[in-house]
Amino acid sequence: MPDGHGDGLCRWIRRNWKELPIIFLTVRGDCADIVSGFGNGADDYIVKPFELEVLHSRILALLRRTGNVAKQYLSCDGIRMDLNRHMVFCRLEEIFLSEAEYQLLLYLMQNKGKTVTREKILEQVWDTNGNYVNDNTLTVTMKRLRDKLYQPECLKTVRSVGYRMEDTL
Repeated sequence: MPDGHGDGLCRWIRRNWKELPIIFLTVRGDCADIVSGFGNGADDYIVKPFELEVLHSRILALLRRTGNVAKQYLSCDGIRMDLNRHMVFCRLEEIFLSEAEYQLLLYLMQNKGKTVTREKILEQVWDTNGNYVNDNTLTVTMKRLRDKLYQPECLKTVRSVGYRMEDTL
């Protein structure tokens, strides 16, 4: 870290991703004060130099302890979804979506990298709830979603087919 301290970054990560496992790689041997496992602290630390096998085993142990946190978060470029808290962030700002907008974004994020047809989206997002809507509903919902997410480049229109989410950064 440029200032030599990662505890500020660690606190920022904990505010935004409480369950995300954190391991410090440090040259300092006195990191026990920042490794608390609670609130603002890291979960573990390794003092440099270290063996790659040690890092690998610590990562595996931490993942066993914390469960699979990756399933809780979906992201594409600057857009992040926290599925447990039903929250959406864009450029670190919380974005408030309608239920239809949230479900549309969720479906696209779950299928990131794949083109999904308009028909499949209508079937998955609206028809599963018993809400039968026309094709224009998807167009309007997509426009509102794009506006709220500041016209993200990662949300692509596949002309005459559907939509695709893909990382552009």
